[in-house]
Amino acid sequence: MTDFARTRKISIAVMSGLIASAVSGSALAEYPEKLVTIVVPFSAGGPSDKIARDLAEALRKPLGQTVVVENTAGACGSIGTARVARAPNDGYRLLVHHIGLATAPSLYKKPGYKTEDLEFLGLINEAPSTLIGKTALPGNSLADLRKYIAENDSKINLANAGVGSASHLCGLILQNALKSNMTSVPYKGTAPAMTDLMGGQVDLMCEQVTNSSPQIESKKVKVYGVSSTKRLTTPALADVPTLEEAGLKGFDFTVWHGLYAPRGTPPAILDKINAALRTAIKDPSLVKRQEALGITVVADARAEPAGHKKFFEGEVNRWARVIKDAGIQPE
Repeated sequence: MTDFARTRKISIAVMSGLIASAVSGSALAEYPEKLVTIVVPFSAGGPSDKIARDLAEALRKPLGQTVVVENTAGACGSIGTARVARAPNDGYRLLVHHIGLATAPSLYKKPGYKTEDLEFLGLINEAPSTLIGKTALPGNSLADLRKYIAENDSKINLANAGVGSASHLCGLILQNALKSNMTSVPYKGTAPAMTDLMGGQVDLMCEQVTNSSPQIESKKVKVYGVSSTKRLTTPALADVPTLEEAGLKGFDFTVWHGLYAPRGTPPAILDKINAALRTAIKDPSLVKRQEALGITVVADARAEPAGHKKFFEGEVNRWARVIKDAGIQPE
């Protein structure tokens, strides 16, 4: 290579770097110029939807732009997730997803996307679940319930919102802890499962506090314990023991939610969204609304992209073992 060619090659590389830097700086200065959409891959009114709407409201001020929520339900979250994974990587279409994103690799052969297609922006919160039952079940304590399960086992119907849902995952851990073989009854969403539980068509369900608290408070279902390691302080659950203290040693299950963007979104835009997210999850109004539901807003390294990704990878490995031990084959 001649000196002229070498010099020309170096000059082109330098110019490319300068242009990339200029584009990145421009993206940071201009983003967002229009409304930002958060896709929730589940139906409106569910736990993920409620959390996303609280977050959208809290993001408006730090982003200086309107943030709206779009529900794209179907295939246990795969349709909405794939839509974001294929979206333009300009920061205007984001995703709020829960623990199901970490279980998908073990549950589905072809979910329609790869987690590598997403950029990690930070964890939002963690929500415990409750073990609830129809009011006709005998007894009111976990000890009473365990005796009933031991006597009836496979005759008992354990409802969930579909394979891979939070209620399904909690149910897997519950059955393992109880050494039980209850009959799993999957529904197409939380609402129909809860309706049948309240109507007595199914016996038990493990459901997020976001959805179960109103039914517990109105005594439409019985509650046997919460899945967190500490008792909750919300009015409906203040007197409810944790499942661990009620006898299921080591029981710990929380449903977390995270924020994501399409792969290849410019670093400057990712940084700006993460900064807005960290501001939003400290918003007193958001924190108050979340705590009123028994939900903990994340306040550690997982609110950063690197911490979020590390935590996520651990969850993928954890649930791969749980799903394998349950004998569930990927669809």
